[in-house]
Amino acid sequence: MERTRIAVAGASGLIGSALVRSLAADGHEVVRLVRRAPREGNEVRWDPERQQVDAGGLAGCDAVVNLAGAGIGDRRWSAEYKRRIRDSRVLGTAALAEAVASLDSPPRVFVSGSAMGIYGDTGDRVVNEDAPPGDGFLPSLCEEWEEAAAPAQEAGIRTVFLRTGLVVARGGGAWARLFPLFRAGLGGRMGDGRQYWSYIALHDEVAAIRHLVDHETLSGPFNLTAPQPLTNREVTRAMGRVLHRPTPFAVPAPVLRAVLGEMAGEVLGSMRVVPKRLLESGFTFAFPGIDDAIRAA
Repeated sequence: MERTRIAVAGASGLIGSALVRSLAADGHEVVRLVRRAPREGNEVRWDPERQQVDAGGLAGCDAVVNLAGAGIGDRRWSAEYKRRIRDSRVLGTAALAEAVASLDSPPRVFVSGSAMGIYGDTGDRVVNEDAPPGDGFLPSLCEEWEEAAAPAQEAGIRTVFLRTGLVVARGGGAWARLFPLFRAGLGGRMGDGRQYWSYIALHDEVAAIRHLVDHETLSGPFNLTAPQPLTNREVTRAMGRVLHRPTPFAVPAPVLRAVLGEMAGEVLGSMRVVPKRLLESGFTFAFPGIDDAIRAA
């Protein structure tokens, strides 16, 4: 990448903070969107739920990357928390898309977060970006999330959607909860373990985002998942293998449903998602295999 000015929403999150570190290390100017009064010259005020953005602070940015949103797995899905999950993504994306569209010199690319959850439970069926949305809360959320970027697209700004899988990382997401359990020898499969988990190493997630920002011909949805999805049973074995711990336990599906409520459907559901368009674009994974992804984390 040429040295550029890039705005990042969600810069304090798992993926956002890693992206900011990567960009800054290579000499790029990073503008962080914050919900408080800016304290530094590289911060821009916004309020996603109220759809307020200081658009002037985005002037001169070559790219805007939107990774903001309340954590999907942070707590049980009450009606109120589901509303917060939706609003933090849909309203925030719409606000940013409208802000960049309003600029006299808009950024050359708007990268908007999404998730592989758009496909719903795919069972054993392999799906790529051509697959239609599934049914349920997450698929409908992801559809709205992507549709909210319409103002940027209508303004002629190249728009990219990141349909991210389960990020293998120590500092957040699903794996942040799995690592302590497996290190303690308490890890095991979930349900029957036959459901597919489409994962991606944090390093590859960041590299893929930068790849999509940099390549002027790439737009639309991209699955950010490793090339070979694995079942939960296979992931469990890999965790035990890499961490040198036994994995004798299993969490029965009824227990997961009792503890997690509606969210248990996402843990027990199967998503066999592959990154067809990302691979076709020439992207190379540094950690395509689960063992290497776990070691990297």
